[in-house]
Amino acid sequence: MDDCCTDKGCAVDWLRERQSATLRVALLLNAGMFLVEIVSGWLAGSVALLADSLDMLGDALVYGFSLYVVARGAVWKARAAVAKAAVMGLFGLFVLAQLVYKLLQPQLPAVEAMGAVGALALVANGVCFTLLWRQRAEDINMRSVWLCTRNDLIANVSVLFAALAVWMTSSPWPDVAVGALICAVFLRSAYLVARDARADLRLSHARPPVAAEVPQASRR
Repeated sequence: MDDCCTDKGCAVDWLRERQSATLRVALLLNAGMFLVEIVSGWLAGSVALLADSLDMLGDALVYGFSLYVVARGAVWKARAAVAKAAVMGLFGLFVLAQLVYKLLQPQLPAVEAMGAVGALALVANGVCFTLLWRQRAEDINMRSVWLCTRNDLIANVSVLFAALAVWMTSSPWPDVAVGALICAVFLRSAYLVARDARADLRLSHARPPVAAEVPQASRR
């Protein structure tokens, strides 16, 4: 009897289980940090922290999409990636609206809350990044969630720099500038994920059905 490790079906099942376990951990971490950051960002009056909280919510939704399609085919994964890109783009536009509001109504954020919550978010995303690193090249599904986590780390570090700059200058503009940076990262990531997903969808639709290829192979 063949060992399970040499069976392709078993290997695929093991890969899916491993991906699902990783995505569940990332989903829980991001959902929890979203709640922490959105409350802290609102109380602290920090647009950068609010933007980062929406980043966490967007990623929680992304991980949920990815968990749903982890056992499905390439077409479903590409479609999920399109949905992820749409979510990321929408949150980018939301942050852009918040930036406009802060430009019209400047407010000095609470530096202590920005620093403490930003550091906590950095630790949480560091855990997610480590878990996803080895699986980032397995398929477009895992690549897209790894890309989201990489962007999260950039956003977290930016929030910490913003907190330091606000403390040093006693000005709200570093907070606004970091919010603009996170917005740009959102929109760029949405474009990259959508581009890769569209390429995968075109490839899937262009690939001939397996049943149509069998007669050709038998005639050779």
